[in-house]
Formats: sequence, C-alpha cells, structure tokens
Amino acid sequence: MKKKFVVVAAGLGLAQLALLTTAGLAQSAQNTKKDTVTHLNEVVVTASRSAKKLSDIGRVVTVISSQEINRSQGKTLPQLLNTVAGITFSGAQNNIGISSSVFLRGATTGNTLILIDGFPVNNASSIDGSYDLNAFSLDQIDHIEILKGSGSTLYGSDAVAGVINIITKHPQNQDLVGDVQFSGGSYNTFKGSIGLNGRLNKTGISLNFSNLRSDGFAAATDTTGKMGFKKDGYLQQSLSLNLNQYLSNKFTLNGNFQLSANTGDLPYGAFKDDKDYNYNNLFLFGGLGAKLVLPKGSLLFNVSQNTVWNNFYNSPPDNDSTHSVTQNIGRITNAEVVLNQALGEYFDITSGGSFKYSNTGQYSLYEQAYYHPKPVDSYISGNNNISSAYTSLFFKSDIFHMELGGRYNRHSKYGNNLTYTVNPSVIIANQLKVFITVASAYKAPSLYQLYSQYRNSDLKPETTTSYEAGFDWDITKALSFNTVFYKRKTTNVIYFYTDASYKSTYQNGNLEDDQGFESELKYRKNDFTASAYAAYVTGTQTDTKGVDTHNLLRRPRNTYGGNVSYQLIKALSVGVNYKYTGERSDTRFLDVAPYSRVEGLKAYNLFDVHVQASATKNLSLFVDLNNVFNVKYTDWIGYSTRGFNAYGGIKYLLN
Repeated sequence: MKKKFVVVAAGLGLAQLALLTTAGLAQSAQNTKKDTVTHLNEVVVTASRSAKKLSDIGRVVTVISSQEINRSQGKTLPQLLNTVAGITFSGAQNNIGISSSVFLRGATTGNTLILIDGFPVNNASSIDGSYDLNAFSLDQIDHIEILKGSGSTLYGSDAVAGVINIITKHPQNQDLVGDVQFSGGSYNTFKGSIGLNGRLNKTGISLNFSNLRSDGFAAATDTTGKMGFKKDGYLQQSLSLNLNQYLSNKFTLNGNFQLSANTGDLPYGAFKDDKDYNYNNLFLFGGLGAKLVLPKGSLLFNVSQNTVWNNFYNSPPDNDSTHSVTQNIGRITNAEVVLNQALGEYFDITSGGSFKYSNTGQYSLYEQAYYHPKPVDSYISGNNNISSAYTSLFFKSDIFHMELGGRYNRHSKYGNNLTYTVNPSVIIANQLKVFITVASAYKAPSLYQLYSQYRNSDLKPETTTSYEAGFDWDITKALSFNTVFYKRKTTNVIYFYTDASYKSTYQNGNLEDDQGFESELKYRKNDFTASAYAAYVTGTQTDTKGVDTHNLLRRPRNTYGGNVSYQLIKALSVGVNYKYTGERSDTRFLDVAPYSRVEGLKAYNLFDVHVQASATKNLSLFVDLNNVFNVKYTDWIGYSTRGFNAYGGIKYLLN
C-alpha cells in the first residue's frame, strides 16, 4: 500500500508542478489560437479504440509515421521497433528469419498484443501466444501506433504491457496508382515488391506483394572460426490486400487479408551448426469489418481468423544421428462489436463485447541413435475460449479529462475475471498534459503451457496491476517532451522450471515486480526532424518460496538513442539513427547442468545511416548503411549478429 501511495503521490506532484510552471502559458494561449500545438493535436485510435486527439487521452502514444517507415526499407520490422523508447526487440540483429522477442517495458513477449488494423493476431500455437513480427514486410505497412502500458480493459488478456497496432496500407488515391520496388544488399539479400492503391467507383483497393530472398550468414556462433558453419538462408513471400466498399455515407464494409510464407535454415542451437535443419511457416490472416455511422457515434462489427502453421525438419546427415520433426498449427477466431457514442457535451463511451476461440494441434517426432534408437513421437491438442464485455467512459471538461473503464471476462477454464482502468489527466494551455493511470490486467496460460509435453494443467492465470504517472509537453510547435514513470506488479507469474535431472515444466511463481521510466524529446520543423530518448527498467521475480528466479533475461536496464533526418535539398534527404543497449543477462545451456545464468553481457552502440533521393517525380532511390562502425556484440549467447551491412534500392510510381 505504501508503494502504491508513493506512485500516485508522485503523479499528483507532477500535476502540481505543471500547474505552477505553466501558469504563465495559460494566459498567452487565451490570447491567440496560434498556440495550439501540432503534437498534442495528433489523432490516434489505439489508446481509446476511437479517433481522439492525444490531448484528450491520458496516455503517451508513439506513432511510427509512413515517412519513417519509408526511410527504413533496409530494416526488418523488429529492427524498426527496436528504435522505440521502452521497447527492446531482442534478437532483432540476429540472422534474418531467426525468431526474435519483443519486450515492452520489460514485460515478457506474450504480454504485448499485436494488432493488424485493429484486429488481434497473436499466435495460439506459440509458447506464450506471441506473434512473430518477422512475418511482416515493411513495404505493406502505412504506419504503426504503440500504446505502452496496460490496455487490457479495451483489448483483453494479451494487452498486459501494451499494444502494437500495425496499420497496413489502405486505399488513398482517387485513381488506381501502382508502384514497383527493387532492392538488394549484404548477405546476398534481394527484394522485389509491387503495389496497387486507389479506388474504382465506391470500392477502395490496396494490394501489395513482395518477395525477399537472403543467403544470410551462420546463425550460430563459431567460436573457433574454423568449423565451416553453413550460411542460414531465408525466403519470404508476402501478400497484403485491403478492400473498402462504401455502400452509403453511413455504412462501409472493409476486408483485410494478409499472407506470409517463410522458409529458412536453422542452426542446431547455440554454438552448434546443423547442415540439414530447416523450417517453413505460413501466416494467414483474414478480417471482415463493418462500420455504421450513428448520429452521435459509430457501431463497428469485426470478425477475424488468424492461422499459423509451423513446420521444422531436422534430417540426419551421415555424421549426425539426430532426426526430428515438429509440426504445429494454431488458430484464433475473434468476433467483436464496438460502440462509440457521445453522451452529451462532457461524456462519451467506448463499449463492446467480444468472443475469442483458440485451438492448437502439435505433432513432434524425435529419434537419436544412442538415447532413442526407436522414434519417439507425440501429438497434443487443446482449445479454450473467452467471452468479454467492456465499457470505458471518457469525460472531458475544460482542462480535466478522465477515462474510467472496466472489463468482464469469462474464460472456459478459469471462469470469471474483472479488470479496470482509472486514468485522469489534465491539459494545461493546450501544451502540457499530465496524467496518472492505475489499471489491472489478466492473462490466462497459453495452450502450449497447458497441453504440451511441459504441461501443467494446474496453472493459474497471471494477474497484473500497473501504475503510471507522467506528462507530455509541447514546449513549442516544433519541440515536444514526454516522460512516464511506471510500476507493474504481477502475481502467479508463469515461468519455465528445469531441475537438476533435466525434468522441465511450467510453474506459477509468487510475484514479479518491475518498474522503470521512459523519456522522449522530439523536434520537427520544416525539413529537419530529430529525436532523443532514454529508458530504464529493473525488476525482481520470486517463486512460491521467495527464491529469486532471475527476471528480465535479455532485457537491458538502460537503453538510449536518437535519430536525425534532414532534407538537404528538395531531392535529397539524409538520416542517422543511434541506439545504446546496456548490459543484460542471458542463459547458457551446459552439459553438466540444465543451464547457467550469465551476467553482464557487454553493452554496445549501433549507428545506422539512411540516404534517400528523388531522381524524377516518379523515381526514388535509397541506401541504408547499418552498423556503420562494424561493432562486434552478442544479443543471444551462442548466436551471431549482423556486422556492417549495406542495402539499397529503387522505387518507381506507375501513374
């Protein structure tokens, strides 16, 4: 209780400080409308599930704009997200196609909800329900909105630490306009893409297809440099289709289809090569939505199906006696209705109901001449569902805003659960927003944790309470600054336990207690943009006996960075991105024990440079130089990372 009081008191102190330091700004804002500042007037949808200005919601929302994405075509989506304050995308610099893990504010991967155009796409077959963002091609994304902090009231059980909403390219032009892009670079990486965007009468079409191939490099670390590890290649083919049908001024249908087929080579594990280990996976997503405009709001209907197939094959060569096959499939079906309605001058609500059904089937075969001369195979399956009803009430009067929300969940295995959000904020002189958030979250165990070979059918759901206090300040029209302090407490934490006999299972821990802060400074004026950020996170996790179970693996306590972009002339722009990743810990598997914890992985600094030029009105060129100083570093023990690499390409618009 004392710690809770400190967090809330700190937030109230920030509000009082803001009132004192900006009193003079209020008078000047009344004298001229020109003091309305750009940043806080930006409209986002993810934080409230409706279009609202940042000044009207008590959160800091990070937006990766279409311009930033266009300047990042030489990166993968994990690499791009790794430049956001408070996000560590561990493994983003590994060989392309190797899975990576998103840690938002230090929370485990499955605690971040991934959306495609507002539709949830987490993976029912994965260990923690997380979605592999390597499956997304950047050329199919328009912009990204990131809500950091609990979003479980509006989005459900996976939004414990936050929400990443990937907004794909939608119809924008009145006429159909095409584009083609060709690019290539280090590691024999080549990509081609083609797009079509526009309208035919009342039908909007946005179609994008891309093909990416890379020879890659040896994913596992060869400590001797003489073992001849093979290159681990990667092939990705992605298709994105958005359709909008305008039936009337008040009723619109939209369809969303995403397909990504990926094939790649794998090492046997940390420090271990494998000549015949490969995988192929398929990500298939389809969503259908309808929007009805009401006199004072809107009614949305969404239905989606997300299916992921994963297949891993390890065929033994002559000198290897291990053979394994893993095949799994995960399906998630979502249905939802959402009402946004104004209730007079001061109130509006976002209210809805949803149903989510998840199922998985997983087959594995393992054969090793010495230990298992006969094949050992198994098949598991499982399913569950969760129904929810929720409402968030938004109040706005002069400088004071408030969100008060609650969600009722009924899980097929765990029964009833309630979550809540309390989020007051104050906006001063249209320039300074000060806010506090207290919210709860609920996350049920994944199907893998409940039904796999490491299953524990007695697992309990994790419950989390989050506290935030911070401010978002438009110092001038060009300069903005925000800071957020947060604390997250979770009970019944699920973790993977292995004893000295190598017996492993999932267990509930006692408590996880994380805290930290983020700060961002942004400047944008004319042809020059710049930003800088810093983030800190620390925490502890204990088992039921109070023993430290080593929290925050692969998550640095300290990160900071920045970027600068400048339009040198009308046809030429240059950008520089920098990130510092501090010391962190990892695990290393040994022959004499299940694993050992390794502390103090060396901190590292990465610099990237982007150059973009317009040769003609329709033709543009770009060059990306990544890890410019060829820094040697380790993200995961036993796995290689990218050295200096270059990537360039051309894009042509077909009018």
